[in-house]
Amino acid sequence: MTSDDDRLAADLAEQAGTLLLRLRAEGGEPSGLRKAGDRLSHEFLTAELAARRPADAVLSEEGRDDRARLSADRVWIVDPLDGTREFGEAGRTDWAVHVALWERGELTAGAVALPAQGQVLSTSAPPAPPGGNGASGAPGKLRIVVSRTRPPAFLERLGEEADVTLVPMGSAGAKAAAVMLGEVDAYVHAGGQYEWDSAAPAAVALAAGLHASRLDGSPLTYNQPDPVLPDILICPVVIAESLLEAIGAAGAHGPQ
Repeated sequence: MTSDDDRLAADLAEQAGTLLLRLRAEGGEPSGLRKAGDRLSHEFLTAELAARRPADAVLSEEGRDDRARLSADRVWIVDPLDGTREFGEAGRTDWAVHVALWERGELTAGAVALPAQGQVLSTSAPPAPPGGNGASGAPGKLRIVVSRTRPPAFLERLGEEADVTLVPMGSAGAKAAAVMLGEVDAYVHAGGQYEWDSAAPAAVALAAGLHASRLDGSPLTYNQPDPVLPDILICPVVIAESLLEAIGAAGAHGPQ
């Protein structure tokens, strides 16, 4: 059942994305544009959450970490501009806005806006999970979306044992969306992340019936004292077990 929090996450992510599109259309030097985008979206999201959910805590990539969140029952975890590098590159669409709600140990609402793609994926209307054996539709062939700048080295070792195609992409939200929309089979990251990078993508993926976990198969946990959450796997449930085994065999937890 869709809640007011689901709708709020989707609305805020979409509205922040609209502001970012307008800013980007004005042009400017890439470094300045990136900084302005981070600031604009952060200020909008935190102001709206303060007005509409004044009792809730907020953890934002661009804000000061208020440790009061650790004793709060509800914490909004936001990445005002995920894929900042791509936002500053003309023509790129792989950047996003993340808005998620954590309540008493669980992600309960979330949205990933892809403004340059005209899409918002959210827990208010999660996409249907991809059918078959994944996006490729061919057993044994996996398309794995990875970071443009920090693809996990162990995936090269995995490629020696399985037919794997790596698909570089920017924002974590864009990569998770590619799995949810059936464009790729899995999203694998091991190069270091924070809670705001994955909270909204994980919330929507789980609501869509996909698997989302750490690379060792353990649950993703949020609102921790240290917000570092370095790795993630998002994929259809049907391939999760075999992919986790292959990742472990390829040395995902060894030197990268």
